[in-house]
Amino acid sequence: MRLLLVEDDNHVAAALSAVLGRHGFDVVHARSGEEALRELLPTEDAAPFGVVLLDLGLPDQDGFEVCGRIRKISSTPVIMVTARGGVRSRIHGLNLGADDYVVKPYDTGELLARIHAVSRRAAPDESADASSDETGLPGSPNSKGSASSTLRLGPVVIELPTRQVSVDGVAVALTRKEFEVLALLAQRPGVVFRREQIISEVWRTSWEGTGRTLEVHIASLRSKLQLPALIETVRGVGYRLAAPAQTV
Repeated sequence: MRLLLVEDDNHVAAALSAVLGRHGFDVVHARSGEEALRELLPTEDAAPFGVVLLDLGLPDQDGFEVCGRIRKISSTPVIMVTARGGVRSRIHGLNLGADDYVVKPYDTGELLARIHAVSRRAAPDESADASSDETGLPGSPNSKGSASSTLRLGPVVIELPTRQVSVDGVAVALTRKEFEVLALLAQRPGVVFRREQIISEVWRTSWEGTGRTLEVHIASLRSKLQLPALIETVRGVGYRLAAPAQTV
């Protein structure tokens, strides 16, 4: 897999590139946001990147801005790698289109697991119209036809085939994984989904480190929908939707 490492510190980049290289990655190092954006432009003589590792402290522009610009030209999965560990920063990064967020200092094994996880997660969405899994979400291999349905949860309307969500008739922009978490919970309102089950269904991994990412996605959903009571936390177990759903 080709991997784009966006990091202005040459020593950090050299050490990480060596580790990634030993694990089979073809690493391209970009030292600034503009250089990263140039690398992501499609060319005939280079394979596309599988993942972007994006540091936020870049010399020419903030990494958040770079992530937003990446999303305008590429769907390549982006993992933000930064010392900014606050929940607000995590939510902001995910809202801009980042697929994951790793806080420095990190364990190399954790970073490798997250790289493999986001690359696996990106693949099914490319064939969403042709496949679907047991959750009934678009993009899963065993769909029973539920992709033609609309879920209504009080003021919230979830259009499964178009992956659109609205609250009181106003469209709400969700990231890919935010939509999939909400749609999964909406399949059975009132039923508690274990954290491990959500991670398995949406992230297609059993790796326990994804739990923190799930918490950030839930927080982001509550903020965007402006209905904090809609998604209930069942302490020590998982999450459930409080509102009844109607499928049409």
